[in-house]
Amino acid sequence: MTGYILRRIAIAIPTLLLLIVVSFLLMHAAPGGPFTQERQLPAQVLANLNAKYGLDDPLWRQIINYVWGIVAHFDFGPSFVYPDRTVNQIIAAGFPVTLTYGSIAFVVAVAVGVSGVAAAIRHNTWLDYLAVGTSIGAQVLPNFVMAPILVLIFTLWLGWLPGGGWGGPIYWIMPTVALSTSFMASIARIMRSSMLEVLGSNHIRTARAKGLPERAVILRHALKPALLPVISYLGPAFVTMITGSVVIDMYFSTGGIGRSFVDSALNRDYAVMMGITILVGALTILFSLVVDVLYAWIDPKIRY
Repeated sequence: MTGYILRRIAIAIPTLLLLIVVSFLLMHAAPGGPFTQERQLPAQVLANLNAKYGLDDPLWRQIINYVWGIVAHFDFGPSFVYPDRTVNQIIAAGFPVTLTYGSIAFVVAVAVGVSGVAAAIRHNTWLDYLAVGTSIGAQVLPNFVMAPILVLIFTLWLGWLPGGGWGGPIYWIMPTVALSTSFMASIARIMRSSMLEVLGSNHIRTARAKGLPERAVILRHALKPALLPVISYLGPAFVTMITGSVVIDMYFSTGGIGRSFVDSALNRDYAVMMGITILVGALTILFSLVVDVLYAWIDPKIRY
């Protein structure tokens, strides 16, 4: 297992470096720049700004300096739009917010989604029909639909919950529900389909023929292989939830990094866009590694 983990880490490091270089090149290939405005700046002022932020250097030198700043000092540089703030400060202010409601949404989605096991065990009963109907209904209500509905009902009509801002646990409820709904539906459907497939396999029939209790058959022989498709889905889903959602930040004004990413794209703030892109990419690679390790732990054949 240790050798397998080391091999996966060895692949992850150049992947992240490639992500940084490609993102940097694509961002600078777009027309315009961080100081491009409707009213053209004087040439001398523009030259001074480019010199201050190193934008007048050759592109290869900018890439090397940027990568070295991240590797040596974990410094993503200053924001081009907010001169008094660095990218590290912007991420440090927004990421804890998205991490909070994203982690809670993930726990809620997994806890509810695993109920697909009960639907598979009670196949073609009222419980199965209820679970399938609920999951289909939740699937057609993505966060950009759920968010305004929640605000309309629980803020404007009932006045039970705050419609925006960030503070105590009462502010976490609607962002968590809006973000987790479609994910929990997907997890429940995948779990149900996977469990139904496993329950029809030969080794389950053999275990039942030997007289094992149904509880032991489910927990010891069916659950682990049924979790494999779910685990592969949870990796990118977890990254999506803990890095926040643009829709959640826009509707609920949480102050997460989703709004910062949109603002940086509109303002052409290269440094902030790069910082958030690298954060999301690093988390995606990290949790892909976690998923691979869990796969190898559940199914030893993968290691070989």
